[in-house]
Amino acid sequence: MKVNVWFCQCGDNIAAKVNREIVEQELTRIPQVACRSVDFLCSEEGKQALALDLAESRPDRVVIAACSPREYEATFRKVLGEAGLNPYYLQMVNIREHVSWVTPEPAAATAKALRLIHAGIARVRHHEPLMVREVDANTDAVVIGAGPAGLKCARTLAEAGRHVVVVEKTPVLGGLPVRYEELFPNMECGACLLEPLLSEVMHGRYAENIELLTISEVVEVTGYQGNFIVKVRRRPRFVDAHACIGCGECIPPCPVSIPNEFDCGLGQRRAISFPFAGALPNAPFIDEGACLRAQGENCSRCVQACPVPSAILLDDHEELLERKAGAIIVATGAALYNTAKLPEFRDARRPGVYTNLEFERILAANGPTNGEFRIPEDGRIPRTVAIIHCVGSLDPEHVPYCSGVCCGAAFKLSHLAATRSPDTRFHHLYKELVLPGKEEFLVYAKVRQNPQITMERYTRIAELVPDAALGSQRIRYFKPDGSAEWLAADMVVLCPAIVPASGLANLAGTLELAMDRFGFLEEYHGRTDSSRSKLQGVYLAGGCQAPADIQRASNQGMAAAGYVLSGLVPGRRLEVDPVRARVDKTRCSGCRICPPVCPYRAITMPADDAGAEVNELLCQGCGTCVAACPAGAIRAAHFTGAQILAEMEALLQ
Repeated sequence: MKVNVWFCQCGDNIAAKVNREIVEQELTRIPQVACRSVDFLCSEEGKQALALDLAESRPDRVVIAACSPREYEATFRKVLGEAGLNPYYLQMVNIREHVSWVTPEPAAATAKALRLIHAGIARVRHHEPLMVREVDANTDAVVIGAGPAGLKCARTLAEAGRHVVVVEKTPVLGGLPVRYEELFPNMECGACLLEPLLSEVMHGRYAENIELLTISEVVEVTGYQGNFIVKVRRRPRFVDAHACIGCGECIPPCPVSIPNEFDCGLGQRRAISFPFAGALPNAPFIDEGACLRAQGENCSRCVQACPVPSAILLDDHEELLERKAGAIIVATGAALYNTAKLPEFRDARRPGVYTNLEFERILAANGPTNGEFRIPEDGRIPRTVAIIHCVGSLDPEHVPYCSGVCCGAAFKLSHLAATRSPDTRFHHLYKELVLPGKEEFLVYAKVRQNPQITMERYTRIAELVPDAALGSQRIRYFKPDGSAEWLAADMVVLCPAIVPASGLANLAGTLELAMDRFGFLEEYHGRTDSSRSKLQGVYLAGGCQAPADIQRASNQGMAAAGYVLSGLVPGRRLEVDPVRARVDKTRCSGCRICPPVCPYRAITMPADDAGAEVNELLCQGCGTCVAACPAGAIRAAHFTGAQILAEMEALLQ
């Protein structure tokens, strides 16, 4: 078997330590091995020389001794393919990073390089011809979640001509920001900020490419990148959002009142209602469990009050929809840590104790108090307010990380409330202050200059005790010097850590996505690929991957859209890299060890136990299953046992 070795001197990077002449002399002593050196093999001249040599000498295998295969293996494989050789007849030996850069003595470096090249020659003799396979791909997408990240992604894909299905489990679009009166740091109205995006998604030029499924959840996903089948359970809204004119005439006659979950239970709503004023779609929904019809009563007052015939659909029913897509984007948002898990806050009860999200709704014009700064339950205007940062955060027993956005939200809330009640005093208790960004300091500066607002560092909250007689709360906390202090407040606002949204674990199970130690969806790489999951074709945006503000969530939505647009191009078939695991079914015993160890969920076991099956579109060739298989039935293409053993034997001689 004829093997050609190309030795790249890489300027002085390799030539300064590895003696080219000694390498050539030693290698030419090996039968059927030819060696040639060049200054820069990756240059255009070098690649042309390589292609010419391959065309003339027609070797059976090629070894390139140069730099890292991460940088140029794909380049040299392309040269082999264009010269008529199978690209996988190539073996690269890294003598720059592995030898020249780390071995100071030239003689030792030359000997080490020779040994590595010998190993590469031994290995490449066992290389097999592999072929890249192509499959058809669907270029549509499913976006799970209709917050800023999901909507931004959906609009971008729709503008590119892709069909997008947006699945949102609530009756309203926009996520949490549409419930905020003003947003940190520039005090922009949340609903106003998102209104142009919502308008484009619902009624814009490309809205026909977007299918909005509210009150819906993804319940099953099968397939792989380019060919997903997504099943969505759409619960009934009981109102035709297209026919309804949003007049609200159906709401006052409804005899049922229940706590409004969109106001965090601080206000009431009817069984048929809008989530809140200004919510989109501009159509109410009926809470099926609260409606009198669920108790067997034949109530139809909303239908009688509605001026639009057939706008209210009391016979609406649940549907199981099926959609095909090439990519899935998860943008489900995040939630607040349950403060009841903290012993110091287990006795905290309303009135007077609220989370920062509840306080947002109290200050919102469409909230339970119509924007008036007062305690919702008794109408009192608080004279003192304590805002506790880092509730549950930076605590190894609860949430060890910092959410990064809570401080800005806390300062914004005290700034807003102080402008509405000049006589109220606000006291911030914080563990650490985190205000990243070029504008975030603006609100902080205003807070620092406001005589109504004071700030103090604490290390631990010992207890929060309600004083029923005075209608206030007493907080005992420890200062950095170890001393304990008491603080009395009419209202306490807790800023809990941001954690994964409820139901994210179930969705991760449905999509077979990995989760990190904090319960968020695990990204492909936390720094360079945070918008990709470890499953091919599934992308992440916003709070499902880590705590995120609107800017980061929107940017991740755009990044996810970019991945979809570049990976799934109309008319282009998906290429399947042949460096994948393969199963010898004659040796497979059906032990089922390999499916759970695969980090990419690429291995399945058929119902008839005929042997494990590897989905080549999902497999990344990591070899975990190969190592785990007790029968040696799984083989890693291009990393077979024969190839690796031959390389090791030559290296150790």
